[in-house]
Amino acid sequence: MKRNILIVIALSVIFMSNTFAQNLSNMRIRYPQTQRCDTVDHYFGTAVPDPYRWLEDDYSEQTANWVKAQNKLTQNYLAQIPYRQQMKKHLMEIMNYPKEGAPWKKGDRYFFYRNNGLQNQSVLYYKNSLDGEPVELLDPNKLSSDGTVALSTLGISDDGNYLGYAISRNGSDWQEIFVKNIATGEVLADHLVWVKFSGIAWKDNGFFYSRFPEPQNELSGVNENGKLYYHKVGTDQKDDQLAYEDPTNPDLSFSAEVVNKRYLVIYGSVSTSGNCLYFKDLDKKNAKFVKVVDNFDDDYGVIDEMNGNLIVMTNHNAPEYKVVSIPMDKPAAKNWKDVIPAAKEVLAGVSHVGHRLIANYTKDARSLVKIFDESGRFIANLDNDIIGSIGGFSGEPDDEETFYTVTSYITPANIYRYDVKNNKSTLYKKSEINFNSDEYVTEQKFYTSKDGTQVPIFITHKKGIKMDGSNPTLLYGYGGFNISLTPSFSVTRIAWLEQGGVLAVANLRGGGEYGRAWHEAGTKLQKQNVFDDCIAAAEYLIKQGYTSKKMLALQGGSNGGLLVGAVINQRPDLFAVAIPQVGVMDMLRYHKFTIGRYWAVDYGTSEDSKEMFEYLRKYSPLHSIRDGVRYPAVLVTTADHDDRVVPAHSFKYAAALQSSKIGDKPHLIRIESNAGHGGGKPLDKTIEEVVDIFSFIFYNMGVKPRY
Repeated sequence: MKRNILIVIALSVIFMSNTFAQNLSNMRIRYPQTQRCDTVDHYFGTAVPDPYRWLEDDYSEQTANWVKAQNKLTQNYLAQIPYRQQMKKHLMEIMNYPKEGAPWKKGDRYFFYRNNGLQNQSVLYYKNSLDGEPVELLDPNKLSSDGTVALSTLGISDDGNYLGYAISRNGSDWQEIFVKNIATGEVLADHLVWVKFSGIAWKDNGFFYSRFPEPQNELSGVNENGKLYYHKVGTDQKDDQLAYEDPTNPDLSFSAEVVNKRYLVIYGSVSTSGNCLYFKDLDKKNAKFVKVVDNFDDDYGVIDEMNGNLIVMTNHNAPEYKVVSIPMDKPAAKNWKDVIPAAKEVLAGVSHVGHRLIANYTKDARSLVKIFDESGRFIANLDNDIIGSIGGFSGEPDDEETFYTVTSYITPANIYRYDVKNNKSTLYKKSEINFNSDEYVTEQKFYTSKDGTQVPIFITHKKGIKMDGSNPTLLYGYGGFNISLTPSFSVTRIAWLEQGGVLAVANLRGGGEYGRAWHEAGTKLQKQNVFDDCIAAAEYLIKQGYTSKKMLALQGGSNGGLLVGAVINQRPDLFAVAIPQVGVMDMLRYHKFTIGRYWAVDYGTSEDSKEMFEYLRKYSPLHSIRDGVRYPAVLVTTADHDDRVVPAHSFKYAAALQSSKIGDKPHLIRIESNAGHGGGKPLDKTIEEVVDIFSFIFYNMGVKPRY
């Protein structure tokens, strides 16, 4: 009898699975017809058609109609997935817990961000003492009815009287700066516009910030001729004082900070790697800028000023970064002295707090924190050996305490108070999430890429899974711009793991996990290494039994969107589903929009040389789609206000996919309204997007989540 019951149950499961798969296969898709134009570009004697060039006009009625038709198709498809609402309900339930960031001290107040649970944007608070009552300082949720206004950066005046804060609307990189009296809560009349990628650096009764001229097209127009200004509180923006510009180099943009309440430090950049470094003594009348570094070969970041020396973190002659002391009266490189020499691990950041240099290193993509005195003498390792990512350590040289967070793929951010003098950490605030991390495990493995390089990968899953290839697996990668993918907690990924899913995050070349050599090995004419590393990661997961080709999804955003597009063009057979998000998909024209030219340090451009053009065209997702090959299901995501990677990349790519002969799997695009590249996205939009992505993945794997 027992055996018969088991047979009936097994047959029922098979019937349900087959019915589910049958329903899936019956979903025939009719894509909107996308008009083709006869635009042709010529590169070194080669003609390259660009039939969807008209989609680059994000203000045209024709583009708007195309977006509307594509979104209607995608939403109709997603609406047929039966468990979307249950998934959304569950995701909201597990997200509904208080989230708080590490506090930092300025003057006599402690400042911190907090989200009560399902607020679209986190709220800025302060306390007059560490155990005092929180006082709401700024709630971005009150600045718009739909949560699409986000707080992007802030700066508190040295006397603690004023808060300078920048907001972004609809996810745009463009910022508007306002000023608030902290004691009274009054928002002053100050309003600064056309600000982008700027800090707020206070000095006396005003602050330095950077801005661009008003653009003709704010979403896709090229951003040039950046300038640095000083704004005095209570004045109009038109009266701001020009602090620095370089009219001979329109590609140059600036950021600034005030060090030790006295020295204005300027960073100038023409790309995402390397910067020049200037400083000026603001306490000396008619002082001139001193050019410490006037090229863009290396990275420089000032930590502080001590005894007439700038303390600087740099990768100059140090691929893994180090800390040097630069005499301000003799700033030539020959006079620099090492304070913290380069180590085997990559130095990711340094704070000067409590007369200590707190150095945060990356070792095999995990955090390792070391404490040095101000002369660079090693004192101790941080007394917290939790494996994961550690961040924070804000403060002033005279502060006796600072705060930091520790997180991992299965551990939400817990906040610690650090007694600097005694090198002692105590738990300040534990996460209140209702999630049992003991049921899960993260392993770090190393696999072999095509050329023999050993690449690390973090693999997270429920304990005790079967290694029989049956587990739905999400492979995530980035591989660019010296950015390291270190362990981080995400409630949305927990929703994936709860369903028996495996999360794999590969630390591909092009990132910063192992310093300059690792980064450069994935740039320009070596970019294929990144794709090879990703392909090898997929093959490793399949070979080891974590998953199979029918149960593997690939996801990445921005440069990671490029990764997804390139990899599925090269190996479409490896994946069931692909999710390229806000990706750089047109590698021949990316540098012609907003600040795209900055990425040339990683990519090169189609105009550099015939060799570079041919290399880019070969892997460009838009230009290397292969007819006659079965592709995985693809859900492209972008947003109408993405002014970093303009949505035309995704528009043109989706149109090309839909017009190609690549099988009958769905190839859809999801275009978010009133949103940008991802920063500042309200929680409700984040939840909707995650539900759509996970539903699409599960549905096209033939998996029915357990709710």
